[in-house]
Amino acid sequence: MTGTGPVVGTGPDDGTAPTAGITPAAGTGPPYNDERLARVALTRVIEPGDEVGGRWLREYGPVSVAARLRRGGERLPGVTATRWAGLCARAQRMRPRRDLATAEEAGVRFLCPGDGEWPAQLDDLGDARPTGLWVRGGPSLRIWALRSVAVVGARACTEYGAHMAARLAAGLAEQGWVVVSGGAYGIDGAAHRGALGAGGATVAVLACGVDRPYPRGHARLIGRIAEQGLVVGELPPGDHPTPSRFILRNRVIAALTRGTVVVEAAYRSGALSTARSAGHLGRITMGVPGPATSGLSAGVHELLRTDAVLVTDAADVVELVGNIGQLAPPRRGPVLPRDLLDPGAARVLAALPADRPAGAADIARDATTTEDDAIGRLYELHSLGFVERHGDGWQLTRQTMSPTPQPGHGE
Repeated sequence: MTGTGPVVGTGPDDGTAPTAGITPAAGTGPPYNDERLARVALTRVIEPGDEVGGRWLREYGPVSVAARLRRGGERLPGVTATRWAGLCARAQRMRPRRDLATAEEAGVRFLCPGDGEWPAQLDDLGDARPTGLWVRGGPSLRIWALRSVAVVGARACTEYGAHMAARLAAGLAEQGWVVVSGGAYGIDGAAHRGALGAGGATVAVLACGVDRPYPRGHARLIGRIAEQGLVVGELPPGDHPTPSRFILRNRVIAALTRGTVVVEAAYRSGALSTARSAGHLGRITMGVPGPATSGLSAGVHELLRTDAVLVTDAADVVELVGNIGQLAPPRRGPVLPRDLLDPGAARVLAALPADRPAGAADIARDATTTEDDAIGRLYELHSLGFVERHGDGWQLTRQTMSPTPQPGHGE
Protein backbone atom coordinates (compact mmCIF):
# COMPACT_ATOMS: atom_id res chain seq x y z
CA MET A 1 0.00 0.00 0.00
CA THR A 2 0.98 3.60 -0.44
CA GLY A 3 1.09 5.99 2.45
CA THR A 4 4.76 6.80 2.97
CA GLY A 5 4.11 10.34 4.16
CA PRO A 6 4.36 11.35 7.81
CA VAL A 7 1.45 10.65 10.12
CA VAL A 8 0.04 14.10 10.72
CA GLY A 9 -3.13 15.13 12.54
CA THR A 10 -5.64 16.37 9.99
CA GLY A 11 -8.37 17.50 12.29
CA PRO A 12 -11.21 15.76 14.10
CA ASP A 13 -14.20 14.48 12.23
CA ASP A 14 -16.21 17.54 13.18
CA GLY A 15 -14.16 19.64 10.76
CA THR A 16 -12.03 21.69 13.11
CA ALA A 17 -8.39 22.14 12.12
CA PRO A 18 -5.53 21.48 14.55
CA THR A 19 -2.29 23.38 14.74
CA ALA A 20 -0.09 22.36 11.82
CA GLY A 21 1.73 19.11 12.45
CA ILE A 22 0.23 18.57 15.92
CA THR A 23 -2.11 15.71 16.74
CA PRO A 24 -5.24 16.97 18.55
CA ALA A 25 -5.38 16.29 22.24
CA ALA A 26 -7.61 13.60 23.64
CA GLY A 27 -11.23 14.64 23.68
CA THR A 28 -11.03 16.98 20.68
CA GLY A 29 -11.70 14.19 18.16
CA PRO A 30 -9.23 11.66 16.73
CA PRO A 31 -7.22 12.50 13.62
CA TYR A 32 -7.67 10.20 10.62
CA ASN A 33 -4.04 9.26 10.77
CA ASP A 34 -4.10 6.02 8.84
CA GLU A 35 -4.22 5.48 5.13
CA ARG A 36 -7.74 4.07 4.97
CA LEU A 37 -9.34 7.02 6.74
CA ALA A 38 -7.23 9.45 4.73
CA ARG A 39 -8.30 7.86 1.45
CA VAL A 40 -11.95 7.87 2.53
CA ALA A 41 -11.58 11.56 3.32
CA LEU A 42 -9.88 12.34 0.03
CA THR A 43 -12.69 10.83 -2.05
CA ARG A 44 -14.54 14.06 -1.19
CA VAL A 45 -11.68 16.23 -2.42
CA ILE A 46 -9.76 14.60 -5.28
CA GLU A 47 -11.94 14.14 -8.36
CA PRO A 48 -11.93 10.77 -10.15
CA GLY A 49 -9.10 10.52 -12.66
CA ASP A 50 -7.21 13.56 -11.29
CA GLU A 51 -3.62 12.66 -12.17
CA VAL A 52 -2.18 15.57 -10.18
CA GLY A 53 -3.94 14.31 -7.06
CA GLY A 54 -2.83 10.79 -7.89
CA ARG A 55 0.77 11.96 -8.08
CA TRP A 56 0.42 13.58 -4.66
CA LEU A 57 -0.83 10.28 -3.22
CA ARG A 58 2.10 8.43 -4.75
CA GLU A 59 4.78 10.91 -3.71
CA TYR A 60 3.55 12.15 -0.31
CA GLY A 61 1.09 9.48 0.84
CA PRO A 62 -2.64 9.88 1.57
CA VAL A 63 -2.21 10.87 5.22
CA SER A 64 0.15 13.75 4.44
CA VAL A 65 -1.95 14.92 1.49
CA ALA A 66 -5.14 14.95 3.59
CA ALA A 67 -3.36 16.89 6.35
CA ARG A 68 -1.93 19.51 4.00
CA LEU A 69 -5.24 20.03 2.25
CA ARG A 70 -7.05 20.47 5.57
CA ARG A 71 -4.48 22.96 6.85
CA GLY A 72 -4.13 24.93 3.63
CA GLY A 73 -1.02 27.10 3.53
CA GLU A 74 1.82 26.10 1.21
CA ARG A 75 0.30 24.34 -1.75
CA LEU A 76 1.31 21.04 -3.23
CA PRO A 77 2.94 21.12 -6.70
CA GLY A 78 1.07 21.02 -9.98
CA VAL A 79 -1.89 23.30 -9.26
CA THR A 80 -2.56 27.00 -9.41
CA ALA A 81 -3.22 29.05 -6.28
CA THR A 82 -6.89 29.30 -7.25
CA ARG A 83 -7.30 25.58 -7.66
CA TRP A 84 -5.39 24.90 -4.45
CA ALA A 85 -7.73 27.25 -2.57
CA GLY A 86 -10.72 25.39 -4.01
CA LEU A 87 -9.33 22.01 -2.98
CA CYS A 88 -8.60 23.26 0.53
CA ALA A 89 -12.16 24.56 0.77
CA ARG A 90 -13.49 21.16 -0.24
CA ALA A 91 -11.18 19.53 2.31
CA GLN A 92 -13.16 21.21 5.09
CA ARG A 93 -16.02 18.85 4.20
CA MET A 94 -13.97 15.71 4.84
CA ARG A 95 -15.84 13.50 7.34
CA PRO A 96 -14.38 10.03 6.83
CA ARG A 97 -15.86 8.35 9.89
CA ARG A 98 -19.30 9.70 9.09
CA ASP A 99 -18.96 8.52 5.49
CA LEU A 100 -17.90 5.07 6.64
CA ALA A 101 -20.84 4.88 9.04
CA THR A 102 -23.26 5.97 6.31
CA ALA A 103 -21.76 3.41 3.95
CA GLU A 104 -22.02 0.63 6.51
CA GLU A 105 -25.72 1.36 7.02
CA ALA A 106 -26.22 0.99 3.26
CA GLY A 107 -24.23 -2.26 3.08
CA VAL A 108 -21.30 -0.54 1.36
CA ARG A 109 -17.60 -1.19 2.01
CA PHE A 110 -14.52 0.84 1.10
CA LEU A 111 -11.54 -0.66 -0.73
CA CYS A 112 -8.01 0.77 -0.77
CA PRO A 113 -5.20 -0.04 -3.20
CA GLY A 114 -3.34 -2.96 -1.69
CA ASP A 115 -6.40 -4.51 -0.03
CA GLY A 116 -6.97 -8.19 -0.69
CA GLU A 117 -10.10 -7.37 -2.69
CA TRP A 118 -8.48 -4.56 -4.70
CA PRO A 119 -8.32 -5.44 -8.44
CA ALA A 120 -4.63 -5.10 -9.32
CA GLN A 121 -5.45 -4.22 -12.94
CA LEU A 122 -6.70 -0.82 -11.76
CA ASP A 123 -3.07 0.00 -11.02
CA ASP A 124 -2.54 0.12 -14.80
CA LEU A 125 -4.22 3.54 -14.64
CA GLY A 126 -1.11 4.96 -12.98
CA ASP A 127 -1.73 8.29 -11.28
CA ALA A 128 -5.31 8.21 -12.59
CA ARG A 129 -5.99 5.17 -10.40
CA PRO A 130 -8.98 5.60 -8.07
CA THR A 131 -8.21 6.97 -4.61
CA GLY A 132 -10.39 4.12 -3.38
CA LEU A 133 -13.58 2.30 -4.32
CA TRP A 134 -16.94 2.10 -2.61
CA VAL A 135 -18.46 -1.35 -3.20
CA ARG A 136 -22.00 -2.60 -2.61
CA GLY A 137 -22.67 -6.33 -2.88
CA GLY A 138 -21.26 -9.57 -1.52
CA PRO A 139 -18.82 -11.06 -4.08
CA SER A 140 -15.11 -10.26 -4.27
CA LEU A 141 -14.47 -7.51 -6.81
CA ARG A 142 -10.92 -8.73 -7.38
CA ILE A 143 -12.03 -12.28 -8.22
CA TRP A 144 -14.88 -11.14 -10.45
CA ALA A 145 -12.72 -8.65 -12.34
CA LEU A 146 -10.28 -11.39 -13.34
CA ARG A 147 -12.87 -12.82 -15.74
CA SER A 148 -14.90 -9.86 -16.87
CA VAL A 149 -15.92 -8.05 -20.07
CA ALA A 150 -17.34 -4.53 -20.47
CA VAL A 151 -20.46 -4.13 -22.61
CA VAL A 152 -21.28 -0.47 -23.22
CA GLY A 153 -23.05 1.74 -25.72
CA ALA A 154 -25.59 4.44 -26.44
CA ARG A 155 -28.21 5.57 -23.97
CA ALA A 156 -30.73 6.33 -26.74
CA CYS A 157 -30.27 2.92 -28.32
CA THR A 158 -32.41 1.16 -30.90
CA GLU A 159 -34.36 -2.05 -30.32
CA TYR A 160 -31.66 -3.83 -32.30
CA GLY A 161 -28.95 -2.44 -30.02
CA ALA A 162 -30.80 -3.38 -26.84
CA HIS A 163 -31.44 -6.88 -28.21
CA MET A 164 -27.79 -7.38 -29.18
CA ALA A 165 -26.50 -6.09 -25.82
CA ALA A 166 -28.83 -8.35 -23.84
CA ARG A 167 -28.06 -11.35 -26.07
CA LEU A 168 -24.32 -10.76 -25.84
CA ALA A 169 -24.40 -10.30 -22.06
CA ALA A 170 -26.54 -13.38 -21.54
CA GLY A 171 -24.18 -15.46 -23.67
CA LEU A 172 -21.16 -14.21 -21.73
CA ALA A 173 -22.88 -14.88 -18.40
CA GLU A 174 -23.79 -18.41 -19.47
CA GLN A 175 -20.09 -19.05 -20.17
CA GLY A 176 -19.10 -17.84 -16.71
CA TRP A 177 -17.99 -14.29 -17.58
CA VAL A 178 -18.83 -11.22 -15.53
CA VAL A 179 -20.52 -8.43 -17.49
CA VAL A 180 -19.44 -4.92 -16.46
CA SER A 181 -21.28 -1.77 -17.52
CA GLY A 182 -22.27 1.67 -16.27
CA GLY A 183 -25.85 1.19 -15.09
CA ALA A 184 -27.16 3.84 -17.52
CA TYR A 185 -30.23 3.74 -19.73
CA GLY A 186 -29.99 2.04 -23.12
CA ILE A 187 -27.21 -0.41 -23.86
CA ASP A 188 -25.85 -0.47 -20.29
CA GLY A 189 -29.21 -1.42 -18.81
CA ALA A 190 -29.83 -4.02 -21.51
CA ALA A 191 -26.43 -5.62 -20.81
CA HIS A 192 -27.09 -5.78 -17.06
CA ARG A 193 -30.55 -7.26 -17.62
CA GLY A 194 -29.22 -9.82 -20.07
CA ALA A 195 -26.65 -11.06 -17.56
CA LEU A 196 -29.15 -11.10 -14.69
CA GLY A 197 -31.74 -12.87 -16.82
CA ALA A 198 -29.24 -15.62 -17.55
CA GLY A 199 -28.58 -16.02 -13.83
CA GLY A 200 -25.09 -14.63 -14.29
CA ALA A 201 -22.81 -12.05 -12.71
CA THR A 202 -22.78 -8.35 -13.46
CA VAL A 203 -21.09 -5.22 -12.09
CA ALA A 204 -22.40 -1.66 -12.38
CA VAL A 205 -19.75 1.08 -12.13
CA LEU A 206 -21.50 4.32 -11.17
CA ALA A 207 -20.50 7.97 -11.48
CA CYS A 208 -22.08 8.82 -8.12
CA GLY A 209 -22.34 7.48 -4.59
CA VAL A 210 -23.32 3.83 -4.71
CA ASP A 211 -25.92 4.38 -1.98
CA ARG A 212 -27.92 6.72 -4.25
CA PRO A 213 -28.30 4.99 -7.61
CA TYR A 214 -28.42 7.10 -10.75
CA PRO A 215 -30.34 7.28 -13.01
CA ARG A 216 -33.35 7.20 -10.68
CA GLY A 217 -35.31 5.20 -13.21
CA HIS A 218 -32.78 2.39 -12.75
CA ALA A 219 -32.97 2.33 -8.95
CA ARG A 220 -34.73 -1.03 -9.00
CA LEU A 221 -32.30 -2.50 -11.53
CA ILE A 222 -29.24 -1.27 -9.61
CA GLY A 223 -30.76 -2.65 -6.40
CA ARG A 224 -31.11 -6.01 -8.11
CA ILE A 225 -27.51 -5.81 -9.33
CA ALA A 226 -26.38 -5.15 -5.73
CA GLU A 227 -28.26 -8.27 -4.60
CA GLN A 228 -27.00 -10.56 -7.35
CA GLY A 229 -23.72 -8.83 -8.26
CA LEU A 230 -21.77 -5.68 -7.41
CA VAL A 231 -22.26 -1.92 -7.58
CA VAL A 232 -19.00 0.06 -7.57
CA GLY A 233 -18.07 3.74 -7.52
CA GLU A 234 -15.27 6.16 -6.67
CA LEU A 235 -17.45 8.82 -5.05
CA PRO A 236 -18.46 8.84 -1.38
CA PRO A 237 -21.98 8.23 -0.08
CA GLY A 238 -24.55 10.69 -1.33
CA ASP A 239 -22.34 12.29 -3.97
CA HIS A 240 -24.00 13.20 -7.27
CA PRO A 241 -22.93 12.60 -10.88
CA THR A 242 -21.71 15.27 -13.30
CA PRO A 243 -21.01 15.02 -17.06
CA SER A 244 -17.25 14.85 -16.48
CA ARG A 245 -17.66 12.13 -13.86
CA PHE A 246 -19.51 9.93 -16.33
CA ILE A 247 -16.61 10.16 -18.78
CA LEU A 248 -13.97 9.58 -16.09
CA ARG A 249 -15.94 6.63 -14.71
CA ASN A 250 -15.44 4.90 -18.04
CA ARG A 251 -11.70 4.49 -17.46
CA VAL A 252 -12.52 2.29 -14.44
CA ILE A 253 -14.83 0.11 -16.55
CA ALA A 254 -12.06 -0.29 -19.13
CA ALA A 255 -9.34 -1.03 -16.57
CA LEU A 256 -11.38 -3.57 -14.60
CA THR A 257 -12.09 -5.78 -17.59
CA ARG A 258 -10.20 -7.88 -20.12
CA GLY A 259 -11.91 -6.19 -23.02
CA THR A 260 -14.62 -3.71 -23.98
CA VAL A 261 -17.47 -4.31 -26.43
CA VAL A 262 -19.28 -1.27 -27.85
CA VAL A 263 -22.70 -2.22 -29.17
CA GLU A 264 -24.09 1.11 -30.42
CA ALA A 265 -22.43 4.53 -30.24
CA ALA A 266 -22.63 7.72 -32.27
CA TYR A 267 -19.52 9.69 -33.16
CA ARG A 268 -19.71 11.73 -29.94
CA SER A 269 -20.91 8.95 -27.64
CA GLY A 270 -19.31 8.73 -24.22
CA ALA A 271 -19.18 4.96 -24.67
CA LEU A 272 -16.34 5.47 -27.14
CA SER A 273 -14.21 6.87 -24.30
CA THR A 274 -14.43 3.46 -22.64
CA ALA A 275 -13.10 1.83 -25.79
CA ARG A 276 -10.32 4.42 -26.11
CA SER A 277 -9.32 3.87 -22.48
CA ALA A 278 -9.31 0.12 -23.05
CA GLY A 279 -7.03 0.56 -26.06
CA HIS A 280 -4.62 2.80 -24.15
CA LEU A 281 -4.46 0.19 -21.37
CA GLY A 282 -3.69 -2.61 -23.80
CA ARG A 283 -7.11 -4.21 -23.42
CA ILE A 284 -9.02 -5.64 -26.37
CA THR A 285 -11.61 -3.36 -27.97
CA MET A 286 -14.53 -4.87 -29.85
CA GLY A 287 -17.56 -3.58 -31.72
CA VAL A 288 -20.92 -4.97 -32.79
CA PRO A 289 -21.81 -3.76 -36.28
CA GLY A 290 -25.11 -2.05 -37.02
CA PRO A 291 -26.82 -0.67 -40.15
CA ALA A 292 -24.46 1.44 -42.22
CA THR A 293 -27.17 4.13 -42.38
CA SER A 294 -27.60 4.34 -38.59
CA GLY A 295 -26.01 7.33 -36.86
CA LEU A 296 -26.03 5.34 -33.62
CA SER A 297 -23.66 2.82 -35.18
CA ALA A 298 -21.38 5.38 -36.83
CA GLY A 299 -19.01 5.57 -33.85
CA VAL A 300 -18.77 1.79 -33.64
CA HIS A 301 -18.05 1.51 -37.35
CA GLU A 302 -15.28 4.08 -37.02
CA LEU A 303 -13.79 1.98 -34.21
CA LEU A 304 -13.99 -1.09 -36.43
CA ARG A 305 -12.17 0.75 -39.21
CA THR A 306 -9.27 1.59 -36.89
CA ASP A 307 -8.65 -0.36 -33.70
CA ALA A 308 -11.60 -2.58 -32.75
CA VAL A 309 -12.37 -6.18 -33.70
CA LEU A 310 -15.81 -7.04 -35.08
CA VAL A 311 -17.85 -9.43 -32.90
CA THR A 312 -21.39 -10.70 -33.26
CA ASP A 313 -21.92 -12.97 -30.27
CA ALA A 314 -20.43 -14.13 -26.97
CA ALA A 315 -18.35 -16.86 -28.66
CA ASP A 316 -16.51 -14.20 -30.68
CA VAL A 317 -15.80 -12.20 -27.52
CA VAL A 318 -14.57 -15.19 -25.53
CA GLU A 319 -12.23 -16.18 -28.36
CA LEU A 320 -10.57 -12.77 -28.02
CA VAL A 321 -10.46 -12.38 -24.23
CA GLY A 322 -10.47 -15.99 -23.04
CA ASN A 323 -7.76 -18.57 -22.69
CA ILE A 324 -5.80 -20.05 -25.59
CA GLY A 325 -7.89 -22.60 -27.43
CA GLN A 326 -11.29 -21.05 -26.63
CA LEU A 327 -12.21 -20.61 -30.28
CA ALA A 328 -15.55 -19.56 -31.69
CA PRO A 329 -17.23 -22.26 -33.80
CA PRO A 330 -16.62 -21.99 -37.56
CA ARG A 331 -19.18 -19.82 -39.37
CA ARG A 332 -20.90 -21.07 -42.52
CA GLY A 333 -24.20 -20.78 -44.28
CA PRO A 334 -26.88 -23.47 -44.37
CA VAL A 335 -25.98 -26.80 -45.95
CA LEU A 336 -28.29 -27.61 -48.91
CA PRO A 337 -29.06 -31.17 -50.02
CA ARG A 338 -27.23 -30.63 -53.34
CA ASP A 339 -24.09 -29.75 -51.33
CA LEU A 340 -23.96 -33.37 -50.18
CA LEU A 341 -23.83 -34.86 -53.73
CA ASP A 342 -20.60 -36.38 -54.95
CA PRO A 343 -18.86 -34.40 -57.72
CA GLY A 344 -20.04 -36.66 -60.58
CA ALA A 345 -23.72 -36.39 -59.62
CA ALA A 346 -23.35 -32.65 -59.02
CA ARG A 347 -21.96 -32.18 -62.56
CA VAL A 348 -24.88 -34.09 -64.10
CA LEU A 349 -27.38 -32.07 -62.05
CA ALA A 350 -25.75 -28.81 -63.14
CA ALA A 351 -25.99 -29.93 -66.81
CA LEU A 352 -29.79 -30.08 -66.78
CA PRO A 353 -31.46 -26.99 -68.29
CA ALA A 354 -33.81 -25.13 -65.98
CA ASP A 355 -36.64 -24.50 -68.46
CA ARG A 356 -37.19 -27.77 -70.38
CA PRO A 357 -36.52 -31.51 -70.37
CA ALA A 358 -33.24 -32.73 -71.89
CA GLY A 359 -32.13 -36.07 -73.27
CA ALA A 360 -29.47 -38.22 -71.64
CA ALA A 361 -27.00 -37.70 -74.53
CA ASP A 362 -27.20 -33.91 -74.26
CA ILE A 363 -26.84 -34.05 -70.49
CA ALA A 364 -23.82 -36.37 -70.79
CA ARG A 365 -22.15 -34.01 -73.25
CA ASP A 366 -22.62 -30.94 -71.02
CA ALA A 367 -21.49 -32.89 -67.95
CA THR A 368 -18.38 -34.19 -69.83
CA THR A 369 -19.19 -37.82 -69.10
CA THR A 370 -20.50 -40.89 -70.94
CA GLU A 371 -24.18 -41.40 -71.65
CA ASP A 372 -24.28 -44.58 -69.53
CA ASP A 373 -22.74 -42.74 -66.59
CA ALA A 374 -25.14 -39.85 -67.04
CA ILE A 375 -28.16 -42.19 -67.07
CA GLY A 376 -26.95 -43.88 -63.88
CA ARG A 377 -26.48 -40.51 -62.20
CA LEU A 378 -29.93 -39.34 -63.37
CA TYR A 379 -31.66 -42.32 -61.76
CA GLU A 380 -29.70 -41.62 -58.57
CA LEU A 381 -30.79 -37.97 -58.66
CA HIS A 382 -34.38 -39.09 -59.37
CA SER A 383 -34.41 -41.24 -56.23
CA LEU A 384 -33.18 -38.25 -54.20
CA GLY A 385 -35.91 -35.98 -55.56
CA PHE A 386 -33.72 -33.70 -57.66
CA VAL A 387 -34.99 -34.64 -61.14
CA GLU A 388 -38.05 -36.18 -62.76
CA ARG A 389 -38.52 -38.01 -66.04
CA HIS A 390 -40.67 -36.72 -68.86
CA GLY A 391 -40.85 -39.33 -71.64
CA ASP A 392 -37.32 -39.73 -72.98
CA GLY A 393 -36.13 -36.57 -71.28
CA TRP A 394 -35.13 -35.44 -67.78
CA GLN A 395 -36.04 -32.22 -66.01
CA LEU A 396 -35.29 -30.55 -62.68
CA THR A 397 -38.02 -30.79 -60.04
CA ARG A 398 -39.66 -27.55 -58.85
CA GLN A 399 -37.94 -27.90 -55.47
CA THR A 400 -34.52 -28.15 -57.12
CA MET A 401 -35.13 -25.07 -59.26
CA SER A 402 -36.02 -23.01 -56.10
CA PRO A 403 -33.81 -24.49 -53.42
CA THR A 404 -34.46 -23.58 -49.78
CA PRO A 405 -32.59 -24.77 -46.71
CA GLN A 406 -33.97 -28.02 -45.38
CA PRO A 407 -34.53 -28.78 -41.69
CA GLY A 408 -31.49 -30.48 -40.27
CA HIS A 409 -29.17 -28.96 -42.86
CA GLY A 410 -27.86 -25.87 -41.15
CA GLU A 411 -31.08 -24.15 -40.04
